Amino acid sequence: MELTNLTTEQRNQNSMNLDQMSTFEMLKLINEEDKKVAEAVEIVLHKVEVAVERIVVALSNGGRLFYVGAGTSGRLGVMDASECPPTFMTPAEMIQTVMAGGNNAFFQAAEGSEDHEAQGKVDLKSRNLTKKDVVIGITASGRTPYPIGALKFAQKMGAYAISLSCNKDSLISRYADCEIEVVVGPEVLTGSTRMKAATSHKMILNMISTTTMVKLGKVYENLMVDVHASNYKLKERAKQNIIEITNVSYEIAEEVLNQTNHEVKPAIVMIKAGVTLEEAKEALSTSNGYARTAIETFSNY
Repeated sequence: MELTNLTTEQRNQNSMNLDQMSTFEMLKLINEEDKKVAEAVEIVLHKVEVAVERIVVALSNGGRLFYVGAGTSGRLGVMDASECPPTFMTPAEMIQTVMAGGNNAFFQAAEGSEDHEAQGKVDLKSRNLTKKDVVIGITASGRTPYPIGALKFAQKMGAYAISLSCNKDSLISRYADCEIEVVVGPEVLTGSTRMKAATSHKMILNMISTTTMVKLGKVYENLMVDVHASNYKLKERAKQNIIEITNVSYEIAEEVLNQTNHEVKPAIVMIKAGVTLEEAKEALSTSNGYARTAIETFSNY
């Protein structure tokens, strides 16, 4: 009864005859239901704001962000966390995912692993959690034992605990300092929370990581200026970003980028402020990595 009463486990009245629909009718229905996801996310934006502000403070002071989940929820954490180093040049340990069943569960389902609350604590404890850190427990149902165990441990350690679920008054919310309950309604395929529920959680995790990185100075205007230019595509993107911001030629952008060992921010400061690499790096260090602030420091001279 605990499960059947959850919104995420209810039958969707719009898809009661799903097995009798044509291909297009099914696709149209899924699309219509997906449109509801963004509206549900909008309702909880103030909660997401609270989470982001707390995460920014934590990361600014040497803390880390942990995503904790099982199954689809864990995989969403892995996808978001793994994109931060190439996109924002963050150290791998800054944003991590703790997934029920370990890393192998990303590729092959280990569904039974989610039922062990104590393991959530053990796995998070192995990351040497401190009160500087933030933990987000992700579970569509809101009652998955694994992330609940992790959040209980997080609160015990003094770390900031955030819950992300898809049901009102979720069990996991009781163990969170900030609870985000994004209610997307019953799935087209009953109980298949890899659909709307997972979509809403991916949207929110993308919001959290992207907004946090903007506030940490890793974006100039709407361009990635801490991109890790480790392959041809990213090197070209880095050059284009420099061109967009400074209006220099491709050749100059390439030349300066080579001088900075393919770091975009010092290249921008060098060109915009007309300073040397050493001066640009010193200004960025003084401004805690904010390129705009670093450039403005030279306007007083």
